[in-house]
Amino acid sequence: MPALTPDTIHTLTETLADLTDYLRENPDPEEALALIEPLLDEYTGLPVQFADTLRALARAVQEHPDTPRTAKGDLLITELRTAAWELADQHTLHYVLDDLRDLYGSSPTSEQECCWCR
Repeated sequence: MPALTPDTIHTLTETLADLTDYLRENPDPEEALALIEPLLDEYTGLPVQFADTLRALARAVQEHPDTPRTAKGDLLITELRTAAWELADQHTLHYVLDDLRDLYGSSPTSEQECCWCR
């Protein structure tokens, strides 16, 4: 694995910012969904990956011998783990993509209610 650097991670966040800017330009919905799909993958998407990253950070800090063993340190580690759980709960966002595809792919009929009528 290549060495990670702050610059590598910064490039990642710049790419996400570019995606956000692109989506603000109102692209075709099918293209927008295709671009977002890898980010919300149920197993490898951002919510899952970032949650794993926060848990790994919490473990690295907690297990490092130079980490002060204080109540404040324990609280900070707990906050990282709590944030990880909250992020992991967002893994279900991939279902939203399925629903958006269904919404975009089918036009309302007399038997279906359009999204504005709900």
